[in-house]
Amino acid sequence: MTAIALTIAGSDSGGGAGIQADLKTFSALGVYGASVITALTAQNTLGVQGILDIPPDFVRQQITSVLEDIPVNAVKIGMLSVPATIEAVADSLAGTFAGPVVIDPVMVAASGDPLLTDAAIATLIARLLPRADLLTPNLHEAARLLGQPMAETVAAMEEQGRALLALGPRAVLMKGGHGTGAEAVDVLVTPGGLRHVSAPRIPSRNSHGTGCTLSSAIAAELAKGHVLEEAVATAKAYVHAAIAAADRLHVGQGHGPTHHFHAFW
Repeated sequence: MTAIALTIAGSDSGGGAGIQADLKTFSALGVYGASVITALTAQNTLGVQGILDIPPDFVRQQITSVLEDIPVNAVKIGMLSVPATIEAVADSLAGTFAGPVVIDPVMVAASGDPLLTDAAIATLIARLLPRADLLTPNLHEAARLLGQPMAETVAAMEEQGRALLALGPRAVLMKGGHGTGAEAVDVLVTPGGLRHVSAPRIPSRNSHGTGCTLSSAIAAELAKGHVLEEAVATAKAYVHAAIAAADRLHVGQGHGPTHHFHAFW
């Protein structure tokens, strides 16, 4: 049986993040990828030059088209920049998809460009967080969702993870890539407790799309039928290896992509 994952996210014309990163990740991990595009970005390794939102009704139509025909095993949700699009995604999944959903609350690109409007945050919290089997915020995103300062310690990450869990998702993965220290520590928060997932921090400017890649890697592993803790650990190892190999690529003048196909070329 073919493992299938669906990504609902924005397009990165530079190829390092968004839909492009998700589909590369699915493929690298042996999962067939379907896609629903929520926004187009004019983007390269130097930044985001423009965003064009897809009409919410067409986002809804894309989701319906995929789910009516293709037996999707897991869904990853990324960039949803406006409230109407969030509403369209929430309504389209309700009652039609019962599998695991991974939400990466994309708010700011690696270049610092904002990708989620303030007006969309409340809608995201109210409509989609309760549908998430896993929420995967980085430190900046977690702080913005909670209206708090960014966590600077693992203990603060744990505290914010518990606060986000109270908003409705079944689990939260606090990503520590924007932290400091020799180890990049992620904190998996579930109703059953805490688990730290660590890897040595790799100094590289080629880290564009790591958040998209991690969340889509988790979705890919869930699509294969793995339990959450195993999916998170496998995805973390995959992204760590992709960052380690990123400097073998020479793409653009700014924040380059990770090497999604490091195991193949």
